[in-house]
Amino acid sequence: MCLIVFDWRPDSRDGALFTLAANRDEFLRRTAAPLQWWDDAPDVLAGRDLVGGGTWLGMTRGGRFAALTNYRAPHEMRPDAPTRGTLVSRWLTGAPDLPDTPLGYLEGVAREGDLYNGFNLVIGDWARRELAWYCNRGDRVPALLPDGTHGISNAVLDTPWPKLVHKRAELAQQVANGPDVPLDNLIEMMRDPRIAPDADLPATGLPLERERALSAAFIETPDYGTRGTTALRVRVDGANLNVETCERSDDDGSHRIARPGRSERREQYTVSATRSTLA
Repeated sequence: MCLIVFDWRPDSRDGALFTLAANRDEFLRRTAAPLQWWDDAPDVLAGRDLVGGGTWLGMTRGGRFAALTNYRAPHEMRPDAPTRGTLVSRWLTGAPDLPDTPLGYLEGVAREGDLYNGFNLVIGDWARRELAWYCNRGDRVPALLPDGTHGISNAVLDTPWPKLVHKRAELAQQVANGPDVPLDNLIEMMRDPRIAPDADLPATGLPLERERALSAAFIETPDYGTRGTTALRVRVDGANLNVETCERSDDDGSHRIARPGRSERREQYTVSATRSTLA
């Protein structure tokens, strides 16, 4: 997952609590399963990396949420590092030996953060009204996120890369127009192939042509690109939270990329807002 923008309103008593739009970028050869309820963890709704076994974004029936992006530092990559996707799936499956709050979980992750290649990790519990973030690069410590509209790409939270700045602003505008932003609007917003001007590109150690290609919100190169887009909204409804999500995938189900993405999966369910569970 390489671009996430989200609006977080933990004090909301009516309307949207959490609104998210995200693109997953990955090598085209790396196989993955689409958004679905997991057979081996039936309360988890997520896609699945069929190479490492983890996931990039997911949620649960009890209100847990997690999402991951890689931190772009090509000269620091270690091929023997553990897969980062399990940091998401461990929170979602709720192992009994792990802390059960977002900040507590991330503090545990931070103690072993040096084992992994660079990452950003957002951990949430909607029923607790808690959302926390940690990056294992740049001497960051886990922290609860304040309300507002935020974005993460392949640097630390809210780093002003062009695609993050533009999509964060677009999300903020859509949310300002009303709490029930159509999920299809969020998906279309993210499928934007425009390249940033050279003067605005970050310098992350990649060749200029690669930096240009990766500056698009929706990436297309021969070997790497946006594999799918997820839209998510959590809405307060009295004593419950209504969760709606849609994933539009560019994988036609046979692990081959088919442009433009036409494979869609939608789910809707309710979370009790009065308590948090391990599910």
